[in-house]
Amino acid sequence: MKTLLTTLLLLIPAMAFAADPAKHVKADEAAKIIAEGKLVIVDVRTPDEFKDGHIKAAKNIDIMAADFEAQLAKLDKTQPTLVHCQAGGRSMRALKTFEKLGFKNLIHLDEGFGGWEAAGKPVEK
Repeated sequence: MKTLLTTLLLLIPAMAFAADPAKHVKADEAAKIIAEGKLVIVDVRTPDEFKDGHIKAAKNIDIMAADFEAQLAKLDKTQPTLVHCQAGGRSMRALKTFEKLGFKNLIHLDEGFGGWEAAGKPVEK
């Protein structure tokens, strides 16, 4: 019984990832994708967090803003879109809204901006 429970607990996070539409990457892979160009970077953190540092060319669309969905709807849904927050929680929640709006090529920065900085990737202020 204990083994079955352990197995189920290990599968739950995997099932959550399998259900979302995004490709999940860490900072090194995200940096390669960004260097290739032709994508939109959406930072869903607050404007204050964004001002303290962000990935070059990122658009700041705060997930807590009342018009979050309306702002996302203005973006090109056919473009690959890299989504991130500070650590990954808010951006994971935001993926549902991206999917609802018809975004097909989503990339999630799993460790967020904190992971980007920790990996020594470039930051703009």
